[in-house]
Amino acid sequence: MTLSTARRGLDPDIRRRMLSQAGAAPVRPEAGLPRSGGPAPGRLAGLDRLEAVQRGAALERALALLDLEPPYFRMHDGHAGAETRIADRACLNFATYDYLGLNADPRPARAAVQAIGRYGVSAGGSRMVSGERPVHRALEARLARHYNSEAALSFVSGHGTNMSLLAAVTGPGDLIVHDAHIHNSVRMGAALSGASVRSFAHNDLAALERILAHNRPLCRNLLIVVEGLYSMDGDLPNLPGLLALRDCYDAWLMVDEAHALGCVGARGQGVAAHYGLDPACVDIWMGTLSKTLASTGGYVAGSGALIRLLKHEAAGHVFSVALPPMLAASALCALELLEQEPERCARLRENGAYFAARAAELGLNTGTGQGFGIMPVMVGASPVAVKLSERLLEAGVNVAPVTFPGVPMNAARLRFFLSSDHTEAQIDQGLRALRQALDRLEEEGFLGLVEGLGAEG
Repeated sequence: MTLSTARRGLDPDIRRRMLSQAGAAPVRPEAGLPRSGGPAPGRLAGLDRLEAVQRGAALERALALLDLEPPYFRMHDGHAGAETRIADRACLNFATYDYLGLNADPRPARAAVQAIGRYGVSAGGSRMVSGERPVHRALEARLARHYNSEAALSFVSGHGTNMSLLAAVTGPGDLIVHDAHIHNSVRMGAALSGASVRSFAHNDLAALERILAHNRPLCRNLLIVVEGLYSMDGDLPNLPGLLALRDCYDAWLMVDEAHALGCVGARGQGVAAHYGLDPACVDIWMGTLSKTLASTGGYVAGSGALIRLLKHEAAGHVFSVALPPMLAASALCALELLEQEPERCARLRENGAYFAARAAELGLNTGTGQGFGIMPVMVGASPVAVKLSERLLEAGVNVAPVTFPGVPMNAARLRFFLSSDHTEAQIDQGLRALRQALDRLEEEGFLGLVEGLGAEG
């Protein structure tokens, strides 16, 4: 007789006392699961009643009411660069953040293949256990050099990098203050950390200073977090002003360079280069390998003390498999190409300036976009953005809408990701198609219908 069999044969009262003494909650038969199939009294029959599931169903009903197709999860066949194939049809593509066209460059691909031949397709474990490879250290040394920092550390996920970083660096008694337009990964990491969290109006340093002045005496450590290039708006932070506030209030400054690397600065070196500053002036640099570097993963660059802390305390490093060596190798190659071929960055800047000028000529509102790799076109209500994306795809142009709650209500937009591989003719084609689609929706009465219904979200 096994121990589990013996326990099942015990008198129920004796068994409950044994479980209670062992630290387990007493088992009450009347509160247990039913012996027959079906849910317990009062229990949800399934996950379909979750609030988030209900929100999704409501969104689907709203789209159907306006005769709209969901604009997400479009399947690309092959390399998605300046052009792509969707539903077996060639399209212009403005929905992929391959800013320097390195995803289809054969050199990062060769580096990945060589790494597969040497290391296989997986690291096989966390870095602390068995996942450490020479290519990880080579990539991190190159990243540290790029930011003129003492050290760097790579992670298997860009989103997970921010979550792990903030939870490791801050905690109860600390304060995180971030821009209101900060990425979800920062919000999630801040929530995990246990620190107090405040946000300030987008790029409003006066609002930031009011928060700092009021809260600095009340907290142990203070961390300010901004993006180097804002992913929804395409604008930059005032880095010199942020550094001045950092110094004045004895804070740390963290800059998320996920989109800035490759897009900002004369040679794509990021927002510090844009302002003519030594990147060593920033306490914590964070970035991703999945955009300009056409790989997957994230990284942190900073002081040796910071990186030593993360190696032993960042959950996404300690408890997660290491970045696959093939992806580390391709990212390292792409970073080298970024530094060796500045003409790619020059073409991207030219495309951004051309896009901004042509959009203005066509009467399209690009919000606060500054002509870098991300250019929004503001359209107002979310259903309008979804309908425009649908019409553009019919015209052979793939652009993703950004809708509420990803952006504030009535601030929906089409977000154009530009690449150094786009031509002026392609940019013209995309913008003309958008102008025509917007005009047709006006003629068809769709804009008035949306306004009349008050349809948002």
